[in-house]
Amino acid sequence: MSPAIPASPNGEHFAEVVVVRHGQTEWNVSGTIQGRLDQELNETGRQQAAMVARRLSQEAKPAAVYSSDLKRAAETAQMIAAACSVSNLVLDQALTERHMGLFQGMKIHDAYKAYSSNDDRNEQLPGGGESLNQLSERCVSRFNAIAEKHKGERVVVVSHEEVIQEICRHADATRSVRRKIPNTSISIVHVSGSDGHWILEKVGDIGHLNEDSFPQHAPGGDGDGGGGGGGASA
Repeated sequence: MSPAIPASPNGEHFAEVVVVRHGQTEWNVSGTIQGRLDQELNETGRQQAAMVARRLSQEAKPAAVYSSDLKRAAETAQMIAAACSVSNLVLDQALTERHMGLFQGMKIHDAYKAYSSNDDRNEQLPGGGESLNQLSERCVSRFNAIAEKHKGERVVVVSHEEVIQEICRHADATRSVRRKIPNTSISIVHVSGSDGHWILEKVGDIGHLNEDSFPQHAPGGDGDGGGGGGGASA
């Protein structure tokens, strides 16, 4: 069982949610927007996933591992669950990447040429894509439900860059710039569940990759995107 997560000074109990971005894919390397398109990890991505799994296996054992059901996230999550000896692995569509509409499968620079966002968070992307507010509502609601179930415990959630950026923004609204979230980076939020109190503890930690001389982020990343409504996604 995971060690208890301390209560806040006002008595609230939190779940410690360790949020991991999936490992690298070939589309990350080529700068192609993935969104909901289901790409597998490449060999570098599998090595990255093994590294983050090894790191998490040396820390407090999570009570459960939750993951987007897309292959690149699910494979990363499976390696983490195995390394941490966690049998409770949940694949969850609510944790999937932002639907990027007609930009899915496009090169990042072509997408930026075709679409310029007016920073309206309610604006849906062309071709049935999600708005940032729709993405945030979906993910925040799911994180609250996970935290409510795991108060006082540590859990791992494996997801995608746009999702993690929104989670970090929700936890700390003072952030004016959406940060790059490297492949297999670790971000940590403490979430009180239904009380809606979130604390952002860490963003984009890739110490486990640096130790093995891996680059700080995959070439092209999720498209180096994420800013505004037209950011790239993976």
